[in-house]
Amino acid sequence: MKSTRTKVLIVGAVVILAVAAALAQGMRGHGGPGGFEHMLGFYSDYLDLSSAQQDQIRAIMQKEKPTLAPLMQQIKQFHSQMNQFDQSGTFDEAKVRALATQQSQTMIELAVQHARIKSEMLQVLTPDQKTKFAQLQAKREQRMQKHMQHMGHMPEPPSD
Repeated sequence: MKSTRTKVLIVGAVVILAVAAALAQGMRGHGGPGGFEHMLGFYSDYLDLSSAQQDQIRAIMQKEKPTLAPLMQQIKQFHSQMNQFDQSGTFDEAKVRALATQQSQTMIELAVQHARIKSEMLQVLTPDQKTKFAQLQAKREQRMQKHMQHMGHMPEPPSD
């Protein structure tokens, strides 16, 4: 029971970071559109979103961007500070613990914001689109679990 909860938390944290990073900062890759626009294009095709639905989702993200951007900046700073610790060659447990505690609070806030945004976006979808979205999320979670198992971060799920 406890290991299942841990797995879900790990997968959830990874997914939240990836989605929030794309949504909040519109990361660019290979000169293409921002991360959010790319993701919206994928979901538009997969879920067959109407133009009105796309506009509603864009409006939700525009409204939330000022909330998400500072959280993502904090995550970025955390990684930068951790890299500095790694490169210094010295280990200061108190500093690492303080930084990790701060990071965990940021992750909690990010998870809450993500859940709220996802809830708002789901309200835009039709029942059929919600079903397709849930199926896509389940497939994504399975892939993430396989990846985590392959990387040695998670035990194999019990076979029923």
